[in-house]
Amino acid sequence: MNNAIFTYGMPANEPVKTYVPGSRDRKNLQAAIEELSSQPTEIPLIIGGREVFTGDTGKVVMPHNHKHVLATYHKAGEAEVQAAIDAAMDAHQAWAEVSWVERVSVTLKIAELIAGKYRYLLNAATMLGQGKSAFQAEIDAACETVDFLRFNAHYISEIYDDQPIQEKGTINRLEYRPLEGFVFAITPFNFTAIAANLNLAPVLMGNTVVWKPASTSLLSNYLLMKIYKEAGLPDGVINFIPGSGAMIGKEVLAHRDLAGVHFTGSTETFNQIWKQVAENLGRFKSYPKLVGETGGKDFIVVHPSAEVEPVATAFVRGAFEYQGQKCSAASRAYVPKGRWPEIKEAMVNMLSEIKVGKPTDFTNFMNAVIDEKSFNNIMSYIQHAKDAPDAEIIFGGAGDMSEGYFVEPTVIVTTNPHFKTMEEEIFGPVLTIYIYEDDQYDELLKLVDNTSPYALTGSVFAADREVLARTCRVLRYAAGNFYYNDKPTGAVVGQQPFGGARMSGTNDKAGSHMNLIRWTSPRTIKETLVPPSDYKYPFMRPECH
Repeated sequence: MNNAIFTYGMPANEPVKTYVPGSRDRKNLQAAIEELSSQPTEIPLIIGGREVFTGDTGKVVMPHNHKHVLATYHKAGEAEVQAAIDAAMDAHQAWAEVSWVERVSVTLKIAELIAGKYRYLLNAATMLGQGKSAFQAEIDAACETVDFLRFNAHYISEIYDDQPIQEKGTINRLEYRPLEGFVFAITPFNFTAIAANLNLAPVLMGNTVVWKPASTSLLSNYLLMKIYKEAGLPDGVINFIPGSGAMIGKEVLAHRDLAGVHFTGSTETFNQIWKQVAENLGRFKSYPKLVGETGGKDFIVVHPSAEVEPVATAFVRGAFEYQGQKCSAASRAYVPKGRWPEIKEAMVNMLSEIKVGKPTDFTNFMNAVIDEKSFNNIMSYIQHAKDAPDAEIIFGGAGDMSEGYFVEPTVIVTTNPHFKTMEEEIFGPVLTIYIYEDDQYDELLKLVDNTSPYALTGSVFAADREVLARTCRVLRYAAGNFYYNDKPTGAVVGQQPFGGARMSGTNDKAGSHMNLIRWTSPRTIKETLVPPSDYKYPFMRPECH
């Protein structure tokens, strides 16, 4: 038996490849795009390591060309959901007893496979299936996924190293047990890295998982499952069941062995999950742990002392990268009246250069939104702004879904700080700006804090250091990730642990020890070396006369 005390040190972030013209990386990525585009992939369920073909199928299409079918996937029914739970429970004891060093080794091998052998294929799947540009796919599917895995390996060693103090005559220790039961992972379409982490964070801590992936991200998610298998993850540790979220959720959330839910998605869906769990409390073996990252209405506050070009750049990148389909995307902005003409000119000049089109054309800054439902929702908000007397669209405002689900980058200026698009999450390329009086900054901060039920990300631009500190203080609870002189997107694992509060989730900070600790049920173990043999305490001795 190897009795070495192992510690995994703090890693470096995975370097971002640039895919410049003529580079080997670009050629490899284009070859992977061609490979995945050439013929549809058939995606089965994976339960207990077995591929399951139910015959009840759906289609995965390219958002930029919805006539092109990328994959056919099989949907789970009630029997398959129960089989997935059974497989997770069957694998639970054996996986829980595997040394954490071995669990780390498996996840680090997954990281190496993604960083090398499968990098271009996973990026290509994310581009074609989820509508990301080469750069957005690279920082997500490759770099952030690898970072989650490597940094979590470091964080688990920190957690396990946290032990209680010792007292003379006793030995005290903490055992970090996995949860008693299985974890239900529900993953979104917009980040391949989130899909990986929502599964692998609980798995690293010794848990087994039932995974409900988003139907629109199935190509990259299925590839992840194949990588897990190649890396040596035992059968049944993760069970992959695409299908109806309502049906799968109803079955899973009522099962007595549900130990936790790891979720990223809409606030409405997470609220429904919370209600279902509450209604089923009497059934569970233990209280399930609910970890969720949900909606956002993320803001940029501009102080009169701010520089123009950085603000305009933050508006464009923060609001329109990946078509605004990031939980952290800038969706509302507050600009002082005295600086607005300069900022508007700089922003419009940048936007006028932006190309919108397919991700396989690397000159496009923006691509298509994920599907028809999203397209129609975004366009309904744009139409509302067109019809409103207290709003004006100063850029964009058009959409076209004849071939793909394309929406122009759209900027709305409103005179109403509580205008609909200032308060409600849109999840698309729409930025709404409110112009305030330069001398009303302190009043503005109160408005920013109280406008939205969400509290995910936000940023402030100011040259005045005192203003930065004061803004941060006033908006303490308005954002879980807050940025000085930067866009409110682009959190990096190990640098900016991610998560928000209020209606933006449970703020358990993905990419940190705080998230991992949620997937443990610690047990304190005390050993008394020489146990007492008499019940009497010294204070009970009789008085001496």
